[in-house]
Amino acid sequence: ISFVVSVHPRLQLWGSSERACSDFKSVKTAICFIAFSPQELPSTRRKGFLTEHAAPFSAFLTDSFGRRHNYLRISLTEKCNLRCQYCMPEEGVQLTPKSELLTTQEIITLARLFVKEGVDKIRLTGGEPLIRPNVVDIVGQLYKLEGLQTIAVTTNGINLARLLPRLKEAGLDAINISLDTLVPAKFEFIVRRKGFHKVMEGINKAVELGYNPVKVNCVVMRGLNEDELLDFVVLTKNQPLDVRFIEYMPFDGNKWNFKKMVSYKEMLDTVRQRWPDLEKLPCEASSTAKAYKVPDFQGQISFITSMSEHFCGSCNRLRITADGNLKVCLFGNSEVSLRDHLRSGASEDELVQIIGAAVGRKKKQHAGMFNISQMKNRPMILIGG
Repeated sequence: ISFVVSVHPRLQLWGSSERACSDFKSVKTAICFIAFSPQELPSTRRKGFLTEHAAPFSAFLTDSFGRRHNYLRISLTEKCNLRCQYCMPEEGVQLTPKSELLTTQEIITLARLFVKEGVDKIRLTGGEPLIRPNVVDIVGQLYKLEGLQTIAVTTNGINLARLLPRLKEAGLDAINISLDTLVPAKFEFIVRRKGFHKVMEGINKAVELGYNPVKVNCVVMRGLNEDELLDFVVLTKNQPLDVRFIEYMPFDGNKWNFKKMVSYKEMLDTVRQRWPDLEKLPCEASSTAKAYKVPDFQGQISFITSMSEHFCGSCNRLRITADGNLKVCLFGNSEVSLRDHLRSGASEDELVQIIGAAVGRKKKQHAGMFNISQMKNRPMILIGG
């Protein structure tokens, strides 16, 4: 039995399959329940109807600690047009043969499956997602998935100004742009390439097109850019930016060292010395960021405290790598190939069972920064952030 009540191009009340009926006493009840369309109700009653009767969250995306995973990050490519020190080993990485990477159709098939099970936010990552030739088409196809509320992208910004008008038209809702310094020469040192002015142009284009906030990701490394914290905060004075200071994290080949890491509290102290009236902002339970705002500034700042104060207890994220592996934890080295199961002809129900088993094995928290630094894991560029 399949039944869908479409109330908005991006909102689905119920999916299909027997799982959708499992919470009803009988299939007859379910059919009775959808005998009329919510569009026929007045707007206020319709909103209440959708809230009251939203589909129960999938057990397959809920782990043994009760965490509901409604946020999926999909890597579109392993390739990148920059060579950031914290992301890619200096010698580069061995790229996966193209035949072993997910095709566009496989990406959409998996995205559709996750959305049917309760995912309502998808972020496209890489490598650099905007170098994938059909990235605009992928965004457009994702936009058609009923139930998906947010399509986001994390980009280094090099191609952003050129592509953003088309991406916005296709349905892109949110943008994170990586920028670790405001000094052009230092930019070239960190990313091992030119392009600072293109990134700034991309940020300005995002603001111009009405994205609010435009999130700017800054990985803070001692001896490299921690002296620019206050300059980054000033960026938020007259622009709707959310500058997110990220603790330096260990990944394969990035030569992580505890002494290079600047903790959240140290960064916060530095900012508070300049702006003592810095305000802490409320945030969602599943947020990875601790948000603050300088009074009268248009934008805000945030801190991603993955190392010093992990947020594993509220984690709602899953990741699919460009070669089709499901990672339930950014810092874990356990992976399951969804690509292989797809290509071997696994049914939708079989895929859901495989995904559910992987989610069920997710650990309570990551191993801690010192243990992570000793573990074998992919370089960040091969994970997808």
